[in-house]
Amino acid sequence: MTALTSDERLLRVSPLRRLLGRPELGSVVGALAVFVFFALAADSFLNASSLSTVLYASSTIGIMAVPVALLMIGGEFDLSAGVMVTSSALVSSMFSYQMTANVWVGVGVSLLVTLAIGAFNGFMLTRTKLPSFIITLGTFLMLTGMNLGFTKLIDGTVSTKTIADMEGFPTARDVFASTLTIGDVNFKITILWWFGLVAVASWILLRTRAGNWIFAVGGNQDAARAVGVPVDRTKIGLYMGVAFGAWISGQHLLFSYDVVQSGEGVGNELIYIIAAVIGGCLITGGYGSAAGSAVGALIFGMTSKGIVFAEWNPDWFKFFLGAMLLLATLLNAWVRKRAEATT
Repeated sequence: MTALTSDERLLRVSPLRRLLGRPELGSVVGALAVFVFFALAADSFLNASSLSTVLYASSTIGIMAVPVALLMIGGEFDLSAGVMVTSSALVSSMFSYQMTANVWVGVGVSLLVTLAIGAFNGFMLTRTKLPSFIITLGTFLMLTGMNLGFTKLIDGTVSTKTIADMEGFPTARDVFASTLTIGDVNFKITILWWFGLVAVASWILLRTRAGNWIFAVGGNQDAARAVGVPVDRTKIGLYMGVAFGAWISGQHLLFSYDVVQSGEGVGNELIYIIAAVIGGCLITGGYGSAAGSAVGALIFGMTSKGIVFAEWNPDWFKFFLGAMLLLATLLNAWVRKRAEATT
């Protein structure tokens, strides 16, 4: 009996194939192109202070883009994500002010309320079987009205009262809105929150059973349910993940300015979705990565600030963002076809 020198069951995948199979490949190529473009177009773009500004702008989007990307991989959307950030900040501020409590009490109550909103979205989705577009559009409209209505009812205006002089505010600001100085450059703490969320989300997707469930649910939820995947629980958890991101962003908003405008956040949900799509997530679900959403947010940050550094008219920003969305989507589709052709 001769020894087998190879086993046809063991498929050796070349590094090139692995690279082509990465969801974030297209976004990385796009990010490099955007970086080089603005490095040449704006002399100040490569300054350390400018890059820290770019990272901060990216982090404010990336904190939400990460859980939104996981939700999209699971095959769903959340159109209430933008106003949920404002809702989170309003609950913290108004509860602390009206109850004259330590602001950390308001932060804790806000966490519970925001997670409850996420659980509500997931529960309604799984029980009614309506499209997530309809469910979260309804939540979006309700939160928009409640943000404005409750703020005017309680505070008499469209903005909250300042809580800067309340107990616990300095420590809460250190956690959610402080500035770290490295050398002569200042970095916002949201950058650390962003990197931390990317690391945790990547670990969940690639190293845990829950990550397998997310991909399975997004790929084919009926097949996933047939093999024992807890589809409903997974989707509710994903919506609560978006709510957690909204809570972090909301606290940063509050403790950066100590007051909150009740009308903020409308339209930001589209930016989060754009960042996830640019990062390689498919609209149809079952494909994408947390790292890709981070790259998508980075592209957004480089573009928004690069236009300013280049001293261009900022009115053109949305045009460039839309063009990048289309180009990134086309590039991601081409990369996927190449990956499928080489397997």
